[in-house]
Amino acid sequence: MKLLLDTHALLWWWKDDPRLSKRAATAITDEANTVLVSAASAWEIATKHRIGKLPGAESAVRKFNELISADGFSHLAISFQHALKAGGFDIEHRDPFDRMLAAQAIIEGATLVTDDATLKLFRVKCLW
Repeated sequence: MKLLLDTHALLWWWKDDPRLSKRAATAITDEANTVLVSAASAWEIATKHRIGKLPGAESAVRKFNELISADGFSHLAISFQHALKAGGFDIEHRDPFDRMLAAQAIIEGATLVTDDATLKLFRVKCLW
């Protein structure tokens, strides 16, 4: 299965946070699954850290690529197809990071690992 981690799932994975569901953690550790991390997550972490909403995320910002590589995850760049899909959703959801992750999950045929029930509005397959 191809998984795309929502930003909070990625951060909780790195912190071994108990808020990450056992089902999500099991799927992430399953070597049969491909785990993708969007460039949108790097953007979201850097932005929220800069404005003070993610204090303590210095390591995630500074070592983002190293952390992704160490876990064996794959980077997912943002393409124009992803951007067009994200911008074209006819859904009242203002979070640009969520819109991008939903678009990427749909286009890439990935299951979105998220605790955010509002992402189901995008008709994206979710796992938690």
